[in-house]
Parts: sequence; C-alpha cells; structure tokens
Amino acid sequence: MLDPPQVGRRFVTLYALSYAGGSLLLLGPLLVSLALKVNDLVGIDDAPKNLALVTGVGSLLAIVSNPLFGRLSDRTSSRLGMRRPWMIVGVAGGALGTLTVALAPNIGVVLVGWCMAQVFLNALLAAQAAVLPDQVPTVQRGRVSGILGVCLPVASVAATYLVQAFEGSRLMTFLAPLLVGCVLVGIFTSSLQDRRLDSADKPPWSLKQLAGTFYVNPRANPDFAWAFTSRFMLIVAYAFLVTYQAYFLIDELGVVVADVAHQIYLGTLVQSTALIIASPITGQLSDRLQRRKVFVMAAAVIYAAALVIIATASGTGGYLLGMGLGGVGFGMYMAVDLALVVDVLPDAASAAKDLGVLNMAGALPFALAPAVAPVILAISGNSYSVLYLVSGTCAALGALAVLPIHRVR
Repeated sequence: MLDPPQVGRRFVTLYALSYAGGSLLLLGPLLVSLALKVNDLVGIDDAPKNLALVTGVGSLLAIVSNPLFGRLSDRTSSRLGMRRPWMIVGVAGGALGTLTVALAPNIGVVLVGWCMAQVFLNALLAAQAAVLPDQVPTVQRGRVSGILGVCLPVASVAATYLVQAFEGSRLMTFLAPLLVGCVLVGIFTSSLQDRRLDSADKPPWSLKQLAGTFYVNPRANPDFAWAFTSRFMLIVAYAFLVTYQAYFLIDELGVVVADVAHQIYLGTLVQSTALIIASPITGQLSDRLQRRKVFVMAAAVIYAAALVIIATASGTGGYLLGMGLGGVGFGMYMAVDLALVVDVLPDAASAAKDLGVLNMAGALPFALAPAVAPVILAISGNSYSVLYLVSGTCAALGALAVLPIHRVR
C-alpha cells in the first residue's frame, strides 16, 4: 500500500476524539467502577481475588479478540469500508457488556458482562488502531501518534471525573462514561472516509491464515518482536498500578473507601496533565529528529522511577508526585512507541492484524498482573508497595528491550 496523503486538522481532531472515546469506554469501568462494584458485592477482604478473576479472564479474551477482529477488518470488503463496520459492532457489543456489569447481582454476572465488554471493545480498538497506517503518512505519524497518546490520559481523567461525580449511583458510574464514549466514537465513525477493499483483493483465508492471526514470526521480524516485548513490559507495570491503586490507597495510605474515587480522580488528573504536556511535544520532536528509540527508552526509565516513588510514598502527596512523573514517562512512551511500531510493521497489507498482535502486548498484562499479584502480595505480607516496586522493575526492562531494534533510529 502506498503512503497515504497528509491529513488535515479536522481528521486528526475527530480521530483523536474517537480514540479518546474508545479508551473511555474501557477505562471507565477499569480504573474505578469495576473495583468498587466487586467491593460492593463481596467486601474488601475478598475483593482482590474476585477482581483478579474478572479482569484476568476478560484480558485473556481481549488477547484473542484484538488480532482476530484486526484480521477480519483487513479482509472486510463492505460498502461501509474496512474499519467502520467493526467500530459499530464494537461500540454496540461493548455497551451491552458494560450495562451487564453495572446491573450484575453477583460476581458471575460481572464476569460474563466484563468478558463481553472486552471482546467487543477490542474489536473497536483494533479497527481504530488500523486507521493510523491506513490514513496517516509516515511524515505525520509521530505527531498524530503523539496526539493519540494524549487521548489515554484525557479519557482517564474524564472517566474518573464522571465516576466521582456520580458516586452516589453505582449505575451512573458505569453509564456516564459509556454515553460520552459512544458519542465520540459515533461522530468519527460517521464521518470517516474509510479505506475500501475490493473483494478480489481479499487476503487468503485458511486454517493456517487463522492461526497466523495471533502470531508474527519473531525470527523473520525481530524489530517487531522487540517492540512487542518493550510494550508488554511497560503495560505490565501500568496494569499493576491501575488494577490495584484503589486497594493501595486503602491499605497502604489509609484512604477511606468513600474517598477512594475522588483520590484516584486527583491522581489521574495530575498524571494526565503531565502526560498531555509531554506527549505531543515528544511526538513532534521524534518526527523532527527522525529518532524513536531514545524517546521510548527514556520514557520507560522515567515511568519506572515514578512507580518507585509511589511504592515508597508515606501519604497521598507522594502518591500524587509519583503519578505526575508517571504521566511524563507514559506520555513520552505512548507518543513515540506507536509511531515506532507502525514503522516496523511486517506487512502493510495486514496492518490491522499485526497491530492486533501488538495490542496483545497491551491486553496480556491485564491477565498476567491479576494472576501474579496475589502471589507477590502473599510473599510480601499483602504489601502493595512491594507490588509497585516489582512493577517499576518491569518498566525498566521495557526500556532495555528497545535497544536491539535496528530498522528505526
């Protein structure tokens, strides 16, 4: 596929709002509401293991769903385009799953609803990610990637603000982010001049091709494999932080349950403000200097330092300081890492599938973290500080994984 023409401000704005909307749909429950829903149903003593079950199983399904829907998107020859149909399906199914969680009377129904939400929201995310190589030329990818990097913190702030604003109603803590996210995705989906695929140009489909949906040969594509490893390690660190920060605040810092949503909102606001400043600046510098690796490595190191600060915090002031520094590191990372990955994709014709494989590096940690965290907590005497020190080590390893990449500077 030839490099597409340069995109204008309107496209970038709507794309970024849609990206933020997709993130909001997933993060609304994940950051606060899901943990508090589980806590409401089983109590604080049993909440961690039940939350681990729900998020772990949901993440395993996300691991499969993202590349699968990416592959289906690469083969879609609909009159609506290649990506738009899966955005529509993803939003509709994700909304139904989220409503199921919100209304669930027990953990079993929460599990079913969250699994449904993960499957369909990953269909949405796979299609959204493929829009970048479809529509944005190489010379603009760093800048656009930097803007997209801002979307995650914006969605995080919006999610935590909406949750704490409707804290009096558990149902509304799920519904408010859901409604906003659906509107933002819908506006972009309806206006997208989607890439079209002729039926005669469909990639081959067989059991071998299906198996290849979930795999990129690391020997044939070592740069992609190292980029996958780097993202995986950094997202493991992020998954430990966001999955257990409610319980960290309660057990380690003594925050009362009634104030947890507000404290997470403040932490997310501080982190996101720093991220919003760091991400677009880093993305533009990366384009201007034609360098990716140094920014990604520095970002992972900064994020590791932030997690150490949070782990050793003695009060909410230290927690907020760590969240702010983490915003700088995560913003730098997300701004440049996506551009780096797009630059090392194995095949432009299977961009959505390969980005789906990469997104497994973003989904797998949310299955791994809940499985590993109880072991770490058991060994450390239920110390969430130790858990966050382990997560900082993971982020540092993510920096080292960038070194062997050769196709980009």
